[in-house]
Amino acid sequence: MSFRDFRRAGHAPTLVSAFLYFDVSFMVWVILGPLGPFIGEAYHLSATQKGLLTALPLLGGSFFRPILGWMTERLGGRLTGLIGLGATVLPLLLAWLVAGTYGAFLGLGLLLGIAGASFAAALPLASAWYPPEHQGLAMGIAGAGNSGTILATLFAPRLAQALGWRNVFGIAIIPVVAVWIVFFVMAKNAPGKRPVKRWSDYAAVLKVPDTGWFCFFYSLTFGGFVGLASYLSIFFHDQYHLSKVMAGDFTTLVVLFGSFLRPVGGMLADRFGGYRLLVGLLAGAGACLAGVATLPPAWLALAFLAVGMGLLGMGNGSVFQLVPQRFANSVGIMTGVIGAAGGFGGFLLPSLLGFVKDKTGSFGIGFAVLTLLVLVGVTALLSLQKYWKETWPVDAAVRAGILPEDEVEAYARTA
Repeated sequence: MSFRDFRRAGHAPTLVSAFLYFDVSFMVWVILGPLGPFIGEAYHLSATQKGLLTALPLLGGSFFRPILGWMTERLGGRLTGLIGLGATVLPLLLAWLVAGTYGAFLGLGLLLGIAGASFAAALPLASAWYPPEHQGLAMGIAGAGNSGTILATLFAPRLAQALGWRNVFGIAIIPVVAVWIVFFVMAKNAPGKRPVKRWSDYAAVLKVPDTGWFCFFYSLTFGGFVGLASYLSIFFHDQYHLSKVMAGDFTTLVVLFGSFLRPVGGMLADRFGGYRLLVGLLAGAGACLAGVATLPPAWLALAFLAVGMGLLGMGNGSVFQLVPQRFANSVGIMTGVIGAAGGFGGFLLPSLLGFVKDKTGSFGIGFAVLTLLVLVGVTALLSLQKYWKETWPVDAAVRAGILPEDEVEAYARTA
């Protein structure tokens, strides 16, 4: 595949628009994380309260995702994106000018989930323009918008220190409005009829046990990525007493690994199989989290978390390599279901770390619990291999790395 063929195949302005929409939305979605140390100091919040504050936007993303997905199918990605960007301004405006209590910020955190649901509109909008042979690159470009997390962790603490943390919400409105204008001018819906999914289609996949397993694995990989991205500024500040800006910089370094290694995970999964790769990635991530659980010096914790986030980011690509192998005719539905589960996993992680810190006085125990959950994922994958060998189509099991090619004859069955 040449890049020239790729450029000719789709609609570059729409792809750029989808990336920008996703990017600025991710920035807004996690903005309470890097501002957490400032808000916690202003309202004298406990660790549990700070964990819940940073977690609620992630829960809101899971709630709003099916709504934006439903709108995308019926109104098109362009109009849904414009509505989503416009709605994203509301909680930012309220946080800047109105909100004055912890309870108010909890409510606004849920509303920030509108930004987190952006991929329900951005990714289908871009995907519809490209044929199957170009989907990987198109989705990689649009999905790279999760790098918006870096904008939040890098700039929000600096702006908060210089101009006051509340003003950061007002400043964040500027790029959102700018992207709304670009999106209005450049984004277009792909020609052709949009497929509309029925509730019965969702019910059908929810009855399949593998749906639950995929949701669990994605809640570990994506949930781990976005949950840590939202909470690490608080962790570095509270545990290691770093300045608020330095805590944000440490988090930025960690997020860089998770963001930019995701496409690498997808590429390696295509080559070696998503199942085989995911087992190794989760085992490695578990080892890194176990290292963090010992609460080593700050530089070593940074190294553990950077490697661990990189592995989790690659794990996201591995999970989505498995989805079309198992659910070839329901990829769109499964993407929505699994994506919502990932957001819910992200919600649980900061909530858990904050709660355990208050109850035990240590972040280490919370990271130890996370380690155990990831190792449960590894154990589940190893246990599922025999069942998947016997129930998946042979070609799909081989592509996923579940069934080695030299065992195909032993497990031959009707696809």
